[in-house]
Amino acid sequence: MPTRVLVVDDQVLIRAGVAALLRAAPGMEVVGEASDGDEAVQLAEQHRPDVVLMDIRMPGTSGITATERILETVTDPRPRVLVLTTFDLDEYVYAALRAGACGFLLKDTGPQRLLAAIAAVCEGDTLFSPSVTRRLIEAYAPRTEPGTRTPETLEVLTGRELDVLRLVAGGLSNPEIAEALVISESTVKTHLNRTMAKLGLGSRAQAVVLAYESGLVTPGGGHAGA
Repeated sequence: MPTRVLVVDDQVLIRAGVAALLRAAPGMEVVGEASDGDEAVQLAEQHRPDVVLMDIRMPGTSGITATERILETVTDPRPRVLVLTTFDLDEYVYAALRAGACGFLLKDTGPQRLLAAIAAVCEGDTLFSPSVTRRLIEAYAPRTEPGTRTPETLEVLTGRELDVLRLVAGGLSNPEIAEALVISESTVKTHLNRTMAKLGLGSRAQAVVLAYESGLVTPGGGHAGA
């Protein structure tokens, strides 16, 4: 089955160029093109794509709001939202990750990188550099409203789930977490999946954001054992 992609961008040349690239690529199917957030939500509900390539800054409904609405309304399965942005260290990128985007790409990304990124997120991977994501969160997490995420939010987690979440927030990969906790990689995935289900999270990036906003990890504090 081809990977079904919805392309969202208010700039017609960028949108048309990305769509043309995807149509020419084996294993890709463009199910729609949207020029704003409202249209993106409508087309996502109509076509239920596997991946949404989402511009952030658009007139009217932003890509951030559109991401939230898509992930709330299009379920079983939820599409993977991949943000296209001009600047990686940007409060809008942070907000998109907080809303549930699974990663981001710069708009000057080359064609092969874009195709590889779509394939990766479609398989369930996250797509962002841990170092860049950590810098994003450390820069913008302190600016969120007080009380939006509290330590009590994490009371539903077991001690081992907290350990895994803390290490995820520290930028460690699943194999690195497995080595640090002396458990198997499949066990790490199980703990992380349970954590995300308990907290109602849709992506690894959301888990990292929550770990910072709840105080489990503090900016500059690193991960447990560091």
